[in-house]
Amino acid sequence: MSEPARQFLQGKTALITGSTQGLGLAAATRFKEAGCRIIDNGFRDGKYVGADLRDPAQIESMVRAAGPIDVLVNNAVVRHTGPIENFSPEKWDESLAVNLSAAYHTIRMTLPTMKARGWGRIINISSIYGQRGAANRVGYVTTKTALIGLTRAVALEVVGTGVTCNAVCPGTTETPVHEATIEALMKSDGLSRPDAEKKFLAGKQPTGTIIAADDVAQLIVYLCGAASSEINGSIFPIDAGWGAG
Repeated sequence: MSEPARQFLQGKTALITGSTQGLGLAAATRFKEAGCRIIDNGFRDGKYVGADLRDPAQIESMVRAAGPIDVLVNNAVVRHTGPIENFSPEKWDESLAVNLSAAYHTIRMTLPTMKARGWGRIINISSIYGQRGAANRVGYVTTKTALIGLTRAVALEVVGTGVTCNAVCPGTTETPVHEATIEALMKSDGLSRPDAEKKFLAGKQPTGTIIAADDVAQLIVYLCGAASSEINGSIFPIDAGWGAG
């Protein structure tokens, strides 16, 4: 790839929530390569803003400190599991706050400047579980489904402004949590890495392999390029065919 192509977002500022590891870190890396100034939660070459996304006041301070935002990636997430009767109100409230309300707050705070400047990209990271249900994941399924609704509503509001809003729905992607599960299966069951992934993903991802975080990151960055300027309100699965079954 030529340097001009690599730097197609030169001069833009990207705010990526939940970017200390996994998909968020992969996205930060790719946006930096594209020329973006990065506002995140720990990427070494970017600006660190340690906001607690459960707190709207801290979100507002984060956005204010970042300055004008051109690209917003709402990636932060918490995952709690358990049947609904044992799913505590505290876990429910935290799921709503981090997975959904934080995206609402960052969008409402960054959108006016995007509109005024005539350009902006909002990418909400939903999930395969935003498109299908799952037992013992009531907080995660509810918030990831609602995030798709938020995406569609905002997309219609920004038509003709130079701003777009889309959602990406990954399947099981490489994260430290999933990595720990795979390694535990390898150790406890004496499995090879490929066999441990297949066992972990049985009945889910048809390929039986974890999706690379960088593959999802590249899709996110693509949605900020010139070729995607007419893509708005779209929901992009990247789940190795899981959602097709």
